[in-house]
Amino acid sequence: MDMTTKRSRGRPKAFNPNPEQNTIQALDRAMAILKVLAGREGGMSLTELAEASGQAPATVYRVLSTLEAHGIVETQAATQLWFVGQEAFRIGSAFLGRTSLVEQARGVMHALMAETGETANLAIADGGQVIFLSQVETQEPIRAFFRPGTRGPIHASGIGKALLAYLPPAAVARIVREQGLAAFTERTITDPARLAEELAAIRARGWAMDDEERTEGMRCIAAPIFNEFREATAGVSISGPTVRMARAGPGLGELVRAAADRITRAIGGTAPA
Repeated sequence: MDMTTKRSRGRPKAFNPNPEQNTIQALDRAMAILKVLAGREGGMSLTELAEASGQAPATVYRVLSTLEAHGIVETQAATQLWFVGQEAFRIGSAFLGRTSLVEQARGVMHALMAETGETANLAIADGGQVIFLSQVETQEPIRAFFRPGTRGPIHASGIGKALLAYLPPAAVARIVREQGLAAFTERTITDPARLAEELAAIRARGWAMDDEERTEGMRCIAAPIFNEFREATAGVSISGPTVRMARAGPGLGELVRAAADRITRAIGGTAPA
């Protein structure tokens, strides 16, 4: 007896194969606007979005207001610029389970956490911020915690600096100009020249460190993950209390770099010479 459960159809009985008759015009406009916004670093104004999408400002504003109510986009009151919101990432994260990066990194992160005793993190860059994709927590009572989708400043993050180090200088300058170098602690790098020196040191040794630059008492060591084009597209790190990460020198740095190299190879990437 066949006990296979039959699943419901993916299309209604009255399905028409003509795509123009099956799309919802308002939703189609919203997706077009969201794609335009997602393709521009540093946010966009209402006028810029209207011009780039070819839609009336009033229409664009209604779409943005609707998306904002769902957290898909967000706006900064001070600049009046619109950005893709965190909820868009959370929805898109359903796709991450199908991508090789998260899947291949998971085992390496578990091994890195076991070897170092500290929480392992995986993140990517989004303009002037980093977005955490995955985390393997240590069992220590005091530990760092980053929920998937959490954002952080790229210049005050171990993974952020590891990725900045492999961007062209012009791209780094643009991020600094558009996002600024906000101070979070007394250790935060807020001078562009000092940041350039730091990035050069990171390239030389292959790993970066956030030494209480985002949060006092917390330290993070990170290394970049490269794709098949030798581009730094993600980073892996360990993070924990500064007092516990006393070995935060070449020892831990080389362990994290080795973990990043394993993930790079696992996803078919190649590190630059």
